[in-house]
Amino acid sequence: MVTPSSKSYFRVVDKSHRKYSAALKRARSRQAAMNLYWRHKREHEALLRRHLREEMVDLNLIKKKFK
Repeated sequence: MVTPSSKSYFRVVDKSHRKYSAALKRARSRQAAMNLYWRHKREHEALLRRHLREEMVDLNLIKKKFK
């Protein structure tokens, strides 16, 4: 199920990936590329945590209807 919050999540992830890909092409060393990866990974994990938290709120609202 795609909700409005899911759509915004996908837009933010897409933007993050585009920024990462562009920066990776400009990387001048192996260490710079690795630093970009680790920064991107942290950002991606934070986005996913926030998205899952929002989905849990939606799920809890739906569960309350069944009680």
